[in-house]
Amino acid sequence: MAFWSPYLVGAGIGILACLSFVFARHPLGCTTAFVKVRGLIDRVLDRTVVERLEYYRLFVPAIDGQVMVIAGIVIGAGIAALLLPQAGTGPVPSLWAATFGPSLLVRLAIAFIGGMLLIIGARWAGGCMCGHGISGTAQLSVASYLTLFATFFSGIAVALVLFRLAGV
Repeated sequence: MAFWSPYLVGAGIGILACLSFVFARHPLGCTTAFVKVRGLIDRVLDRTVVERLEYYRLFVPAIDGQVMVIAGIVIGAGIAALLLPQAGTGPVPSLWAATFGPSLLVRLAIAFIGGMLLIIGARWAGGCMCGHGISGTAQLSVASYLTLFATFFSGIAVALVLFRLAGV
C-alpha cells in the first residue's frame, strides 16, 4: 500500500510555516478561524451579537488567511485521497469496524464529538496542534511544547481507554 512520504510532508509543512511567518507575519494556525466563521454567521443572523460581544473585538469575524488554512486542509486532503486512493480505508476503517462495529453513523457521531472536544481544547489552550505543534515549537515556546506533549499523551490515553472498553 502506498503512502505519502512523512519526510516530504514534514518538509512541506515546515516550508509552509516559514512562508506564513515571512508573508503573513503571523504563525500558522487555524482554530481562531472557527471563531471568525462563527462571528460571520452571527453577523448574518443577528448583527447586534457581534457588535455587543467583546470577544469579537479581539477576534474580528473575517475571511482571512486562517480561514483559508481550513479550506486548504479540506482541499489538500481531497487531493491526497484522489492521488493515493489505495491508501484510503473508506468511511469505516477495518480496525474500527472490527472493534466498534461497521456503523457509519456511529463513526461519524464519534468523529463529530471528538472534533468538538478538540476545538474546545484548542481554544482553551490558546491554539491548535498546527499553531502550537508547528509554529509554537519553531519559536521554541515552552507553552507550545507542553501543549504538544499533553495532546499526544492525552490522545494515547483516550485510545487505550476506548479500545479497553471495546475489549481489544
